[in-house]
Amino acid sequence: MVWVRSEYAPELAVLSTWLSVLIPWNVFHGSVGGGSILLVRFPLLEIQYAFGVPLARATSLRDPLSAYQLQAGQSVAGAYAAWLVGAGVLLVAVAVSVHYYREEARAESWSVDPVRLLGSLLTATGVVFGVASVLLTGGLFGVDLGVGGGLAGTSIPLGVPFYLAFGVLLLRADRVE
Repeated sequence: MVWVRSEYAPELAVLSTWLSVLIPWNVFHGSVGGGSILLVRFPLLEIQYAFGVPLARATSLRDPLSAYQLQAGQSVAGAYAAWLVGAGVLLVAVAVSVHYYREEARAESWSVDPVRLLGSLLTATGVVFGVASVLLTGGLFGVDLGVGGGLAGTSIPLGVPFYLAFGVLLLRADRVE
């Protein structure tokens, strides 16, 4: 079954890669220090909203590297390391997509199909961010899987299904070889 026709695959590859940067890979809500915290984690940025938490700024922003450094030595450090890997994979995908957008004819002459390459990179991004989501709280959607985690709350891997769907769509695109 073909989901994407060959003539639309390059545009879908570029657009889905760029959209992936804008979709949060994880949204977390939990109780901390007598208040609550909401973390919205985009691939390249974390926005933290703290409500009623003493000694915490109401709103703060972090990139994946500074978030990882903040959590170094904590039980969730592995999740933040996975986030760094996922962000790196997605940045590679963005670089490939920008080149593909600007130099389509040159990219089409590569030994690897750029649509399939972007599909593979987005699929890998989804897998890595899925692992990071599980490591954050030890579960997903409030279901404890008994692995990792140090934060009690609900972790929703919002972007993970999108990254995986985009990747699979691109990998299954009808491409003229």
